[in-house]
Amino acid sequence: MDKEELELDLLLHAVYKLSGYDFRKYMRASIKRRVENRLRLERIANMTLLTERIIHDEHMLRKILSDFSINVTEMFRDPSFFQTFRKEVVPLLAGLPEIRIWHAGCSTGEEPYSMAILMEEEGLGAITRIYATDMNEKVLKKAESGIIPLHKMQAYTKNYMLAGGKKSFSEYYTADSEAAYLNKHLLDRIIFAQHNLVTDRSFNEFHVIICRNVLIYFNLELQGHVLNLFNASLTKKGFLGLGSKESIRTETEMFEPFNIKEKFYIKK
Repeated sequence: MDKEELELDLLLHAVYKLSGYDFRKYMRASIKRRVENRLRLERIANMTLLTERIIHDEHMLRKILSDFSINVTEMFRDPSFFQTFRKEVVPLLAGLPEIRIWHAGCSTGEEPYSMAILMEEEGLGAITRIYATDMNEKVLKKAESGIIPLHKMQAYTKNYMLAGGKKSFSEYYTADSEAAYLNKHLLDRIIFAQHNLVTDRSFNEFHVIICRNVLIYFNLELQGHVLNLFNASLTKKGFLGLGSKESIRTETEMFEPFNIKEKFYIKK
């Protein structure tokens, strides 16, 4: 092992011991890039000195945790994913007395918002409960507010229409000169909670789990751990939706393809 790898091991171990967040099985290249960026921003010479800083400076530890949290999202992201969900998955959920959907790694909440709108339009809003989780408390607080910067709404409106939206998108929010505010009745259908896919257990049984572009940051061992968690959390014949860059190996005994193009799988 070279010195840089050893330094990174020690830094990640310190982060885990100090915070309880375990990044040791995240994809190494991604973590390394984020650490190197922090070294540049803080003008710190090497990872050993950064490790020393996070041990003695809680503010620096919070910065590193924020660096490691991936928060890329948008409403109706990859519209064809939501269109496929609407056309192919919703009809198979429609007969249920209650529908539970888990958005794992929800970031600032745009995808759970999208799901709440979609289920409302399909006449299933009243029986759907959406659970949206993330490891990052800061982004969860933002998600709970239902406030979206106004400059993003033009792109989100286009995504909504491409995803098969049935109304005027502006019916789902009010706006002022700076922000859009999601309608309260939609927010009331979403439960936001902190959950760490690496260390926390299953907390309910779900008909659908959506976890998009999170697994790409995990190594194979950690991916397997998370897929086991999802398997344990899904009902029989429950659905798993992954990101456009993700897939499940065909030899897995847990899931079978439902729609390969849009990365939907069904629990065996």
